[in-house]
Amino acid sequence: MDNLPAWLLAEIETVPAYRAFAGVDDLHAGLRRIADRHPGVASLRRCGSSRQGNPLWCLTIASDTPDAPEALAFGLPHPNEPIGGLTALHLAERLCADPDLRARLGHTWRIVDCADPDGLRLNEGWLDGPFTRAHYAEHFYRPAGRDQVEWTFPVNHEDAYFDEPIPETQALMRLIDAHRPALIASLHNSELGGAYYWLSRAEPALHPILQRVPEHLGIPLDRGEPEAPDLVLLDDAIYEATPLATVYERTMARNEPWIFEGGSTTWYSGRWGSFMLVSELPYWLDPRAGDTSPAGVSYAEALAANATGITDLAELLTRTLASVESHLLAPASPFWRAARFYAAMLDGTGPARLARSKEAASDRPATVAEATSLALNVHEYRLRYGGILRRALRGEAAVGNVRGKIRAALAEVEQRYAEWLAEDARVAELEPIEIRRLVGVQYAATIAAAAHLAGRLEM
Repeated sequence: MDNLPAWLLAEIETVPAYRAFAGVDDLHAGLRRIADRHPGVASLRRCGSSRQGNPLWCLTIASDTPDAPEALAFGLPHPNEPIGGLTALHLAERLCADPDLRARLGHTWRIVDCADPDGLRLNEGWLDGPFTRAHYAEHFYRPAGRDQVEWTFPVNHEDAYFDEPIPETQALMRLIDAHRPALIASLHNSELGGAYYWLSRAEPALHPILQRVPEHLGIPLDRGEPEAPDLVLLDDAIYEATPLATVYERTMARNEPWIFEGGSTTWYSGRWGSFMLVSELPYWLDPRAGDTSPAGVSYAEALAANATGITDLAELLTRTLASVESHLLAPASPFWRAARFYAAMLDGTGPARLARSKEAASDRPATVAEATSLALNVHEYRLRYGGILRRALRGEAAVGNVRGKIRAALAEVEQRYAEWLAEDARVAELEPIEIRRLVGVQYAATIAAAAHLAGRLEM
């Protein structure tokens, strides 16, 4: 028995099959078609522009109830995370088509299909498949920190200050400030592991629903290594999206430097008391993500092995950048900006994890979920960030840069990358998850949160 409300099970069944993820043009066309089919319910307007002048669109779906609270949902806060684009379209379609669903959820909705169209275009090479790790990595792009929509909201707290939000972030800021949403669904996704969530506050009545939805669709909850060591676990696979002030206080208490430049959607929307929901889903199925049995190695050993792999990757990125930096023809390209950012990030990640491994109890066994996630994290970072460096070097070659330093660097990175791909194929080539199931989890979580806030979750 699923122990999910009957209405929610029925809504999950409305999610169609998808052959591929959607690119920018398909998302925009889909949002336009929905608006055209439902002129009395929905209205479409341009809400901003990207840094390269591409439009950002927002579909408004008014509630049938006067003075209803607002909800904001947006896809592609990171452009390598396309599940949310399809989720945004399906959410828009169902809200427009079903007045009973609109009444149950009780919100006026603002839906942005793609918050980073420039970045998504740089990922479009893999969206149509084949959904292998190699093909995905070949066309992967994730922006540098200062180019990320999610992490360039303004910050002004104690000594933490940032006031350079990019245009895409400014568009979301305008929506948040104009409509003060009670609910914000930032439609992220991860890559490997299982399903997990971020919430801006605990909502105990909602937690069991969020946990059961992925299990209903055959996706394990993620019980592996969390993204940061001091995260607050609100419930199984549900993390606190920690407020800015708390993150700042913890950082200062550890005598660590403030590494954030911009802030997150959660931090910015906290001024309006918004409930933030982030639903994270992997592309590849790995049942080990939820396995809490002993892995046969200590947690300290698993952390140390991860630290060694990350340090090796950081060394290659840092050394390669130093060798080619003064020989580039296109030094300001998004790929070089990203390569520099992730080289610096990883340069600190390896030593930090090695220090944690030395502090961890040597007799504390790692769970299968922890050991697997730490091992596959090395593969993930190699293919992601080594791949961005490879794309940057290939881009130099494509515009005619035949300098010796560029050719030598590209040859070395190509060789190392081939080795990483071969190793990944031996240990991490996992079954791709049907896209319908991924969208189903994100869609169900979003409407469950809205129904919960409206007091109609179990009705």
